[in-house]
Amino acid sequence: MANSTSGDSVTDRLVRVLETFTPTRTVQTTAEIGRRAGLPSSSAHRIVGELVEAGLLERDEDRRVRIGMRLWELATRSSRALRLRQAALPFMERVQSRVREHTQLAILEQDEALFLERLSSPASGSNVTRIAGRLPLHASSSGLVLLAFGDRELQERVLAAPLHPLTAATLTDPAAVRRKLAEIRTLGHAVAPGFIEEVATGIAVPIRDETGRVIAALSVVLPRDAQPEFAIVELHRAARDIERSLGYRH
Repeated sequence: MANSTSGDSVTDRLVRVLETFTPTRTVQTTAEIGRRAGLPSSSAHRIVGELVEAGLLERDEDRRVRIGMRLWELATRSSRALRLRQAALPFMERVQSRVREHTQLAILEQDEALFLERLSSPASGSNVTRIAGRLPLHASSSGLVLLAFGDRELQERVLAAPLHPLTAATLTDPAAVRRKLAEIRTLGHAVAPGFIEEVATGIAVPIRDETGRVIAALSVVLPRDAQPEFAIVELHRAARDIERSLGYRH
């Protein structure tokens, strides 16, 4: 793609515009998009206008901008994430109905845990996770599972970076994280009490594709004082069923 006068490409600027939207920031003005994307006002108005015309962004009655349905449609076509979600959803529903707490599905994306689905009930406890939201690998039960079963290069890259605490219980010492990863590989699941929120415990298990490679983590979020054993059994049972539906033979 051709470069702008500032040296960044058209693709760079389009990506920066789209990345200004987050799970909690779903509607913005064009001026806000331009400021967050680091674009001149004229460029922001032109790019947003073109994306609206293409259906990738939409305007509401107040002229504010949101992600368009066409972008969602294009993103879900032939998506490996969509196939995984479809395979997992029936078994996630079973876990949620039995454990009666938040049930989540996450994959590894750019060294973070990206959440594809979350099921909850009105009585479910506290949980910061959102669909299409991200959490650090070292701090979340899902992230720890993805990190534990990831390749050595991923582990070294993550552990070489600053490990920021989310609570007093979050593991931030690389040696402690390595011990936790070894424990997860031995047990086949992660238990993370208070790592994300002091009042909650995350529990996660790996999901493998037809080759046996870990491609996702299935998790629940329990109240901090809840016993984890029943949830662990249900998660392992669901993970095996999801893996069979994906073609993995135990």
